[in-house]
Amino acid sequence: MDTLAEIARVVNACTDCQLHAGRTNAVPGEGPDAAELLFIGEGPGFHEDRQGRPFVGPAGNFLEDLLQSIGMTRDQVYIANMVKCRPPDNRDPVPSEIAACSKYLDRQIELLDPLLIVTLGRFSTARFIPGQSISRVRGRLRRVNGRHVFPIMHPAAGLRRQEMRAAIEEDFAKIPGLLDVLRIQSEPASENAQVREPMAPFDAVPADRPHSLWDMLEAPEPPAAPPPPDPPAAEEPEEPNEPLPGQQRLF
Repeated sequence: MDTLAEIARVVNACTDCQLHAGRTNAVPGEGPDAAELLFIGEGPGFHEDRQGRPFVGPAGNFLEDLLQSIGMTRDQVYIANMVKCRPPDNRDPVPSEIAACSKYLDRQIELLDPLLIVTLGRFSTARFIPGQSISRVRGRLRRVNGRHVFPIMHPAAGLRRQEMRAAIEEDFAKIPGLLDVLRIQSEPASENAQVREPMAPFDAVPADRPHSLWDMLEAPEPPAAPPPPDPPAAEEPEEPNEPLPGQQRLF
């Protein structure tokens, strides 16, 4: 599978798990080959199964609204799912189904090599950050196995509860700034750049412990306040206190 189009052809013919038996269409994923931003959801729903495209139902409409709110469209991003066929009655995918589809998602990530992976919901988040609840890790950028991962709650959750919708919109608003930082980090250093002291390695903590990019960026120190003026000296009779040769009088 050397191209995204070839992955799609293989997925459409896949029978590696029980989900293929009930599908109308497989949903491999869609988007440009050079997308900087990869969204990973859970699995296709009713509308996705009918059309063979990811996020085309109500949650997809919300996702498009979110993209529009940050000045982007779905044509600029790649959208995939953990599993490529709809689970019956929209139930959660089981581990064997996720495992059967993992080879396709792994290869999509390799070929895209995105600057940022946005996980939508608990299943895709658990793929990169296992054992953590989405409510605990959402909205913080992590570096996992060399990839930058930004967990967000699934758009479908925002359709059910207003407070979750507000949290999703808040997290989504961070994406442009994260992309700006990651673009700068990915640019090769200019040959004419001023030589600086070597920086600490990016992976300053153990590689098996995901961490936040913002935790590794030092905030600029606030400017120091000007020192208070010296109090007026007390009037005392002058005493002979000439400085030694080579010294200066302090007062």
